[in-house]
Amino acid sequence: MYRLPSVIFLFLLLIFPEHGFAADKVLGEARYQQSCVSCHGQAGKGAASYPKISGNEVSYTMEKLKAYREGIKQGPNSSLMFMFAKPLSDEEIDNLAAYLEDASYETQ
Repeated sequence: MYRLPSVIFLFLLLIFPEHGFAADKVLGEARYQQSCVSCHGQAGKGAASYPKISGNEVSYTMEKLKAYREGIKQGPNSSLMFMFAKPLSDEEIDNLAAYLEDASYETQ
């Protein structure tokens, strides 16, 4: 009786893994402040020659960070990104991507 809904649920988790378990935006913001803000600016809005990284789909940001972690060149600042992405766990990448999807900040 409950077998079909369970199978459907597991199938959906395989198709849409980023929606299966909620990432923690608060932890994502904390990690962002620790590792990313000095180059990418507040809430990932970009600074100097470093691009805006907020406002993208979660899956896009996850893909980019995982590629950097694996040492795959993505653009002109790849060598810097390799160094910062290498120590990130899958969970930290998920959290960063969730935070950056709709990151914002208040000006004073």
